[in-house]
Amino acid sequence: MAGTVRARQREETRRRLLRVSRELFAGQGYGAVGLAEIVAAAEVTKGALYHHFAGKADLFRAVLREVQREVGARVAAAADTRQDPWERLTTGCQEFLTAATGPGIQRIMLIDGPAVLGWHEWRGMDEESSAHHLAEALEDLMAQGVLPRQPVAPLAHLLSGAMNEAALWLAVSGRAADLADTRAALARILEGLRGGG
Repeated sequence: MAGTVRARQREETRRRLLRVSRELFAGQGYGAVGLAEIVAAAEVTKGALYHHFAGKADLFRAVLREVQREVGARVAAAADTRQDPWERLTTGCQEFLTAATGPGIQRIMLIDGPAVLGWHEWRGMDEESSAHHLAEALEDLMAQGVLPRQPVAPLAHLLSGAMNEAALWLAVSGRAADLADTRAALARILEGLRGGG
């Protein structure tokens, strides 16, 4: 019983560290947040933080994974509202743009993520969380004859890169109309893939 209580307390501490860190990283950026500020806001000791995470970068990595999972879940939920495979792809892509426009999401996932962890690790995490789903969707559409047969990996990377870049641009554009314009541009690009653009 005591072990169960301790395990629950450890998990609550871990969740609190993730929640507080995410708020701080999203609001100030990784570079502006120190471990002392994190442990004070979470009301834990540095020892408690180091029990769960190797350091600030490891904590950030866990926050980034959480953000990527949430964005992936939003994309999947939006895509799942459609029966048609083509509409599933286009709806999922559009939802990614919308989900990624949240300032905290952009800063953690698209700005600080590659800067803090390095391009290769960040890209690997992106691949695990969402890029492989995009590649699978494209492969399915090609198998069904909706899209012309072509190498999937370059196409998936081009689309993923374009959507990430668009989300970054939306973060600094400051114009509300830009999201609608970007979504319309993405729709034209996607339609062009199947020869309708």
